[in-house]
Amino acid sequence: MQREPIDEDDLERGRRLFARPCAFVLGAVGMAQLPPADLPEVALAGRSNVGKSSLLNALTRRKALARTSNTPGRTQELNFFDLDGRLRLADLPGYGYAAAPKAKVDRWTRLTLDYLRGRPNLRRVLLLVDARHGAKANDVEIMTLLDQSAVAFQVVLTKADKITPPALEALVARTEAALAAHVAGHPDVAATSARDGDGIDVLRAILARLAMP
Repeated sequence: MQREPIDEDDLERGRRLFARPCAFVLGAVGMAQLPPADLPEVALAGRSNVGKSSLLNALTRRKALARTSNTPGRTQELNFFDLDGRLRLADLPGYGYAAAPKAKVDRWTRLTLDYLRGRPNLRRVLLLVDARHGAKANDVEIMTLLDQSAVAFQVVLTKADKITPPALEALVARTEAALAAHVAGHPDVAATSARDGDGIDVLRAILARLAMP
């Protein structure tokens, strides 16, 4: 997979796309409940409490489109959002530690993995990684699953405002070097802060390239 430099035209397309209406579609608790595979989809995946819902709200300029919580495991369904009929965004349950019964965690983990392996219109997975900690073992497991399933993914560092600029630069370099071992991994790592807005315009531009014209 080749690098994709972002220019001013890309940034403007991203701004225009995410200025369009975005609405919650449904929360699926089983594969049979998924919406029709009629739009390009981008999924937000990552460890519990990594900031998936916060990033989704920042992208769409909405404070409460996706529900956020400081409690790991708040998202327990596959939540789908329609961006004006151009792109569908999927907010996936987190993996790893969650403040929920094990049986529930196991159920939504299986659902998430089934979705990632078998969704025909899934254009890219945004694999969110907390910038304070870097990729953990279960992040690498998901990368390997996506390699095996030939599902393109891109690492997005969240909470980039929580570390110093030199530390962030070093983390991006280490992460990009590690991605060379993953055939489905995009070589560019996006660093974002939902709180400060850093990197959000770039991520909008990346997603605009995947949307319907």
